[in-house]
Amino acid sequence: MKNTGIWIDKNKALVVTLEKGKESLNQVVSKVDHFNPQGGSGTRAKGGPQDVVHDSKYDAREKQQLKDYFKEVVAQVSDSERLVIFGPAGTNEKLSKEIHTHYKDLGPKILAVEKADSMSDNQVKAWVRSFFSVYEER
Repeated sequence: MKNTGIWIDKNKALVVTLEKGKESLNQVVSKVDHFNPQGGSGTRAKGGPQDVVHDSKYDAREKQQLKDYFKEVVAQVSDSERLVIFGPAGTNEKLSKEIHTHYKDLGPKILAVEKADSMSDNQVKAWVRSFFSVYEER
């Protein structure tokens, strides 16, 4: 049985695969840009000209970059029988939603989506081993 854990944030994903007593760790680096739009200010004169920041343009670009990033991650776990997704912020939940929406065969294989802080590679491996050992005991 191939069990896979994915620790994910906007910068990288660590994919830990447990199969037949062996474990492997693969890293997927994201190409998501970190935008910090500037502008939105103008002159001191009341009613003077102002620069407009088009946030929707940045949001649309980030959405597309996340979609491409998730596609790379899913390609690594497509043959897994059970998945757990964990990580800080909301990227783990976005990945879960993307899988349930666009990769319907993988959706039922997700056992849990958990919050977790930043971790070292060894901590990620230990977390995945621990999760599946506790899951096996149930």
